[in-house]
Amino acid sequence: MAKVIEGLYYSESHEYVRVEGNVGYIGISDYAQQALGNVVYVDMPDVDDEVEAGSEFGAVESVKAASDLIAPVSGTVVEVNEALDDQPELINQDPYENWIIKVELSDKTEVDNLMDAKAYEEFCKQE
Repeated sequence: MAKVIEGLYYSESHEYVRVEGNVGYIGISDYAQQALGNVVYVDMPDVDDEVEAGSEFGAVESVKAASDLIAPVSGTVVEVNEALDDQPELINQDPYENWIIKVELSDKTEVDNLMDAKAYEEFCKQE
């Protein structure tokens, strides 16, 4: 069973966002990294790029497949996780510690459209 963390918000495309103040840490869920297998490359946007909820902002490539990253919330990229350039497998080791991008949220109410941990667990069971 994939690990689901309380206090995060999850999208149907298996991205999560952890909100701290006006900043959102966006990554992929444990369920997603398990489905992908060994991650070999992470395509990330640049700092100052705008991401829009429901739109693609990058991709994760594994030995099995490539998967688009869909932003769960909108905002401006304030940091990318540069460690993933050299060690994309960090996502497999702990996807919740190894977020992909950090954004300044443009609309905090967008998290209301996402699932909490309990709802996401149920969603994953249906997949």
